[in-house]
Amino acid sequence: MRVVPALVAALLAILAAGLLAPAVAGPAIVARATPGLGVEVGTARSGEDAPVGVILTDPAGTPVVGASVLVERRVGGAWQPLAGLVTDAAGRAVTVIRLGPVRADNVVRASYAGDATTPPTVTPDVQVELVRRATTLKLSGPGRVVDEQEVTLTARWRADDGTPVAGEVRLQQRRKNRWRTVERLVTDATGTASITLRPRSDAVLRLEAQALDWVRSSRSDRKRVDNLPPVAPVRLSRAVPRPRRHLPPQARAQGAGANPVVTGIPDGVWRSMVGRSWHAGCPVGRDGLRLLRVNYVDFTGYRRRGELVVAAGAVGQFAGALTELHDRRVPIRSMYRVDRFGWSGHLRGADDLASMAADNTSAFNCRDVVGRPGVRSPHSYGRAFDLNPWENPYRVGGRWLPNSWWPGRSHHRVAWRSPSHPVVAILRRHGFSWTYGVADAHHFDARTPRGRVVARCATVCH
Repeated sequence: MRVVPALVAALLAILAAGLLAPAVAGPAIVARATPGLGVEVGTARSGEDAPVGVILTDPAGTPVVGASVLVERRVGGAWQPLAGLVTDAAGRAVTVIRLGPVRADNVVRASYAGDATTPPTVTPDVQVELVRRATTLKLSGPGRVVDEQEVTLTARWRADDGTPVAGEVRLQQRRKNRWRTVERLVTDATGTASITLRPRSDAVLRLEAQALDWVRSSRSDRKRVDNLPPVAPVRLSRAVPRPRRHLPPQARAQGAGANPVVTGIPDGVWRSMVGRSWHAGCPVGRDGLRLLRVNYVDFTGYRRRGELVVAAGAVGQFAGALTELHDRRVPIRSMYRVDRFGWSGHLRGADDLASMAADNTSAFNCRDVVGRPGVRSPHSYGRAFDLNPWENPYRVGGRWLPNSWWPGRSHHRVAWRSPSHPVVAILRRHGFSWTYGVADAHHFDARTPRGRVVARCATVCH
């Protein structure tokens, strides 16, 4: 390798002082030597030149002048000539090595064939240390994705001189005030990697990479990916009263469409029912009930997974009606089993008043009719269905429950006051009767195969 005279002169001056300074700010110099022949190296960044100096003396310590010294470099595990040097009057010579990003390729040694006074010698291997370059990590891609759809993000890792960096980077997500690694990516020779995600909520992401031999560790800026609902949310003015009780959002939907799944009553579900929605003396036992898990669209436009306990003989009607409600994007605020609201001594069953105050859609509940102690509710048979009760109140004892704002008002998606409303029509197609004629807008009954409604009430049936 040819070295310009000015550089040679400067390096020789440094060598004469017994010290080879690094080419750039970095680690302390590295020096290795054997009796007679020594090597001194500086440091540099990848892509830059680092000085390599040799010094040759005879056994008496006298500089060997005009000696030919071979400097070699190890590349890919094999030694290759780097430079042939001739020592000066001080027994010294200097060259440079262009450093690469692979530390193992930046190893040198020197050898001398020997003469009458100085035996042949080869120095130990000397590692030329890299000064790590600064790097930048960038995470790019769309800032929005519709729930349940995919979004592709791209990671780019570059050194401060623009050189691509190939290596592992970690994709991290901010969860509960902590950064957690969710994926590990490997950038290619172009310093690029991509990943396809299907986020189910808003996400704050970043990239992090550990230092390599030639580059420093790095961290990207935060990137937010907003998860958008697949269905238009329900828009209600601020004047509309909200449910008095708050329920957490249910788990996101599972599978395509409504995906109704019918099972017997699992042990854990039965334990939660006993002493709340079921008790001794109820007209339907565990064997006559089924658990229906089904997807629905909530008021925010996201698909959720709800569940109802219903009569075994009516579960097909419920599954069919809820499938059509889902497919037609009819919003349901929530669909928790009514056991969640605890026991009501007043109703002798699960607390339906609390369920209504939360706008919870429910079915089986072995209890009395609200406002009519001792009169068994049709819900006790598992064939009755209360849908969006907050927006569709019912009248009992001269007052409206669960609120008095919605009666007399309708909404094309969530509140119905006429048999011609699309929601009423959907339920009717699946064999349900609507009881608004007795001022109970949210209540539907699954008719039996003979077209009858179990335990029809003369007035309010809630």
